[in-house]
Amino acid sequence: MRRIIPLIAFFIPLPIYAAAWGNDCVKDTDVPTIQCLDPLLGNVVAAVLALSGVGLFVMLLTGGYKYLLSGGDQKKLEAARGTLTSAITGLVIIVVAFLIIKTISVFTGATTVTQFTVPPPGP
Repeated sequence: MRRIIPLIAFFIPLPIYAAAWGNDCVKDTDVPTIQCLDPLLGNVVAAVLALSGVGLFVMLLTGGYKYLLSGGDQKKLEAARGTLTSAITGLVIIVVAFLIIKTISVFTGATTVTQFTVPPPGP
């Protein structure tokens, strides 16, 4: 019973956020067009960058935790340094990817790709 209640509480708000995710690109009866690709791409880019940031944070926490608990053991220290190095490399890749996306949006004029907004919940 203890596990079911938090699980139910976690999944109840999801339909509300999904309902508020739409945009004015497609009306109720219209077929999506190529104009809808820009907001879709912006949402995908925002989600990928947010998830990669969360992954970076987890990697930094894991590496720091390993480093603190290494106890002077060289193998554990090297493993922790490897984790931290991978996290920093991931940070560099995230920043370079964002700069590439920003450069492409400047040249193509697709400004919604770099507008990272989450619509408020509700109707």
